[in-house]
Amino acid sequence: MSSTVTAAEVSKNFGAYQDAAVREPVIITKNGRPRTVLMGYEDFVRLSKRDRRVQRTVDLTDAEIAAVEASEMTPEPDHLNVPAKHAAD
Repeated sequence: MSSTVTAAEVSKNFGAYQDAAVREPVIITKNGRPRTVLMGYEDFVRLSKRDRRVQRTVDLTDAEIAAVEASEMTPEPDHLNVPAKHAAD
């Protein structure tokens, strides 16, 4: 859950909203539209860890390439290997 407040309210009572943000995100609006979110540091760290990291394949070591080549998929996504039926079929 989260609460929504105006930027003017946050400006007047920043300390209170800073404390509230530790418990739940505080959505801050400007001109009636959501613009920013104030959240606890722990929540920020948790969400930041979900960011995907990109690594170029040319930067992989031989051991990393060998590990990828040796890996096997679990059977759960097997349904994705079934050829799609065409509209003409």
